[in-house]
Amino acid sequence: MLKPFGKVVYKNIPNIVSILGILPLALLFVDNGYQYIIPLIIYNNIMDDLDGILATKLGLKSDFGANLDNVCDAVAHTLFVMVIGMHYGFICGFISLIAITAILIRVVSRVTSSDGTGSPTNELIRHVLFTLLLAKLFGFDPALLLIIVFLINAISMVWSYPMPYMIRSQAKTVLAVAMVNVLLILAWLVPYTTLIIAGFFIFAYLYSFVKAFTKMEIA
Repeated sequence: MLKPFGKVVYKNIPNIVSILGILPLALLFVDNGYQYIIPLIIYNNIMDDLDGILATKLGLKSDFGANLDNVCDAVAHTLFVMVIGMHYGFICGFISLIAITAILIRVVSRVTSSDGTGSPTNELIRHVLFTLLLAKLFGFDPALLLIIVFLINAISMVWSYPMPYMIRSQAKTVLAVAMVNVLLILAWLVPYTTLIIAGFFIFAYLYSFVKAFTKMEIA
């Protein structure tokens, strides 16, 4: 049998993973810390998925864990958007504040009502990741594209219409979730796959966006 301390640790495994998912983001505050932005985004995405999987598979779901996960999402995603936005100049940094506001609205809504999976906030970070990878691959300044990503995703984060056709939303099993993260790693490490993988994710998002917008117009 587990001793009391062991039981506490076991019951909080998903919560520990949530916290471990954001602690390395402190690297962004060291000199030249921006160079770690891409691996940190991928690492955070993996840990964010892992805590949910563990909570489900180990039967350790709780309101506290769900709220902690939301808070960790808010910390990670606002930090990523702020750091990236400011890195590419005043205008990009200013527009990033709109995305940050949308993230906070979305996360607070989840904390108070638990009405979603939070995928729109994670989807924003994935789009930012793809923008940075494509800019590196093709050698262009990503500032304008980042501004577009911030603005479009800000809309989908604050409206209440579901966007079920996004690739991550379709990943219902552990294997499917793992494959999503494998695709992110491939897009980072294998440049020849970046455009294809980014295209799949962005097309699925835009399709979901249009479908949700159509529902909003009908309503």
